[in-house]
Amino acid sequence: MTGESVPVEKSTETSPNDAPIGDRCAMAYSGTLVTYGQATGVVVESGDSTEIGRISALLGEVEMLTTPLLRQMATFARWLTIAILGIAVAAIPEGLPAIMTITLAIGVQRMATRRAIIRRLPAVETLGAVTTICSDKTGTLTRNEMTVTSVLTATGLFEVEGSGYNPHGSFLFDDQEVDLQDYPVLQELTRATILCNDSHLREKDGQWTIEGDPTEGALLTLGLNAGLDITFQKKEWPRTDAIPFESQYRFMATRHHDHAGHGFTYVKGAPERILEMCRFQRMRGEDSPLDRTYWLSLMEQMARRGQRLLAVASKPETDQLQTLTFADVETGLSLIGIVGIMDPPRPEAIEAVKRCKSAGVKVKMITGDHGTTAAAIGAQMGIGDGEKVVTGPQLDALDDHALRDTVLSTDVFARTSPEHKLRLVSALQATEQVVAMTGDGVNDAPALKRADVGIAMGQKGTEVSKEAAEMVLMDDNFASIADAVEEGRTVFDNLKKAIIFILPTNGGEALAVITAILLGMQLPITPVQILWINMITAVTLALALAFEPGEAKVMQRPPRHPNEPLLSRMLVWRIVFVSLILVTGTFGLFLWDLQQGYETAHARTVAVNTLMMFEIFYLFNARYLTASVLNKGGLLGNRWALIAMAVLIFFQLIFTYAPPLQALFDTRPLLIDHWFIIIVVASSVLFLVELEKLLIHRWRPFAHDRDQST
Repeated sequence: MTGESVPVEKSTETSPNDAPIGDRCAMAYSGTLVTYGQATGVVVESGDSTEIGRISALLGEVEMLTTPLLRQMATFARWLTIAILGIAVAAIPEGLPAIMTITLAIGVQRMATRRAIIRRLPAVETLGAVTTICSDKTGTLTRNEMTVTSVLTATGLFEVEGSGYNPHGSFLFDDQEVDLQDYPVLQELTRATILCNDSHLREKDGQWTIEGDPTEGALLTLGLNAGLDITFQKKEWPRTDAIPFESQYRFMATRHHDHAGHGFTYVKGAPERILEMCRFQRMRGEDSPLDRTYWLSLMEQMARRGQRLLAVASKPETDQLQTLTFADVETGLSLIGIVGIMDPPRPEAIEAVKRCKSAGVKVKMITGDHGTTAAAIGAQMGIGDGEKVVTGPQLDALDDHALRDTVLSTDVFARTSPEHKLRLVSALQATEQVVAMTGDGVNDAPALKRADVGIAMGQKGTEVSKEAAEMVLMDDNFASIADAVEEGRTVFDNLKKAIIFILPTNGGEALAVITAILLGMQLPITPVQILWINMITAVTLALALAFEPGEAKVMQRPPRHPNEPLLSRMLVWRIVFVSLILVTGTFGLFLWDLQQGYETAHARTVAVNTLMMFEIFYLFNARYLTASVLNKGGLLGNRWALIAMAVLIFFQLIFTYAPPLQALFDTRPLLIDHWFIIIVVASSVLFLVELEKLLIHRWRPFAHDRDQST
């Protein structure tokens, strides 16, 4: 409910009226879980008045937005309708709706292989238009596994390298790996973290999980990293008594005796409480007076890094008493060390944030966790400066206008409620940002529904969050979001490639018909032949463009503006330019064949095959919007395009030579000489368009196109 990464203590202490829900220490919310302890509570709200009820009401009020693609397609359809009415029915791109749907569906399939499941088809392309990603912290940017990352002793500050609960880590001092045999204090501290512990680690199929408190799981892992055997230590030093952790005391203590009767007590708890109980500090195997200034200064340094601190102390027992009382541990303890624990960032998520930034996509962290923790994790992720954090109460004090300024200048938001997340998403959208929002809890659902792309966690996400989202991450990993953005941009590129490929074909057909009518001549292509061209082209060549791989620099260009038209001026020019090439070559060979004395049916057969060969050569041009295709990658980089060309040639041979199709389409067989002339003329489009790309590339003002390829 609150978005915190670890269980929190509840007590009877009152909270301010304006306290965020995560700071209301006396309130237990419907839908949350009790990890341990006992309490008696009084129900103060029920039904719609609970926090979950308020979230349900918010979900019902949230308005879902139309995706940028659907808005652009509506505008594009209106202009296309006007153009078709002004030209001819031959200009209708019958296969375009099917190609667009197939392209989006292929994008869905590709994203599934990259661990992102799309629940609503238009969201595939919307990901490519995202300008801002609002991410939760716990489990998305971080591992959601508490890990000991540093250990402070009287000897100095040690760094701990490891991954979650997997016990394969090491200890570093001054960036050098250390041998624990040289540091007895580390050996004693790690033994204490094992013995003064009530949790258990379990390993199955190479995966380590914790049974119990996550913090204690991190301490057990620390002991295993030190090479200690948990079972052996507990058998060698059996527990004879314990003082369990309680919030009013803020520590846990255990007494142990070996088989010879030697005993000692270990205590772990809040550093400020343990320091009050200590008179000594352990150094080089001996106790010396406690240097409080030393400990406090380094503890502050650890806390600034977002670490949760836990102190470990001990006291030798000279008697044989096995019972343990509060009086036994109130004073006279020796401080062994301070353990720094945190939910560390995912390394792959750090790299993904860099990729998003290079793609012009801003990343903002919106979490219910504490501000200090959020700022520290954000700095490690490359989100924010590690200092500036806006909290929920501060957001409440801002009106909508001030919030828009704040949300653009701030990258880390902490102690947020469901209403805060919803306001932040809406504020970003009000500044013309296309927003993707991640979340896993019930409290994330309203913002997920409002966002242009809601992204829920598949492993640890609630069903409510999944239902509100357009996309579900199977691995709960932010890196998969960056992959999805890349795939979304590729899908949009392929949609544009399909459009600029199909429209010149229809434009060439329409212009050929209009030219013949204006000149008072016979039609170079009959209506039934036009249907053949459109049908065969749509199911072969245009479909191949849906399988185009992503451009090499697709994540190194800024996202397109949400109000940017589907086709830029350059692409509109490309469509007109290619249409003129196609009509010139097709109508020219039709007239040439008639002048050679061939009948009209023969000339039309030449015209249809010329137009189809034009499309085969133009398919190479369409693979890259602005970059040259006269290289190995451009000519051979898409095997589906080569297969489609082979299929189209096969169909055209049947169209030209098969008697049943000759009768149906009124075609005539062609000689080798005719095919040679057709290929020479049709290949001109390949070289003319590549020349046009070169000239446009040099003419920068007109060439500027946000969606240019590599």
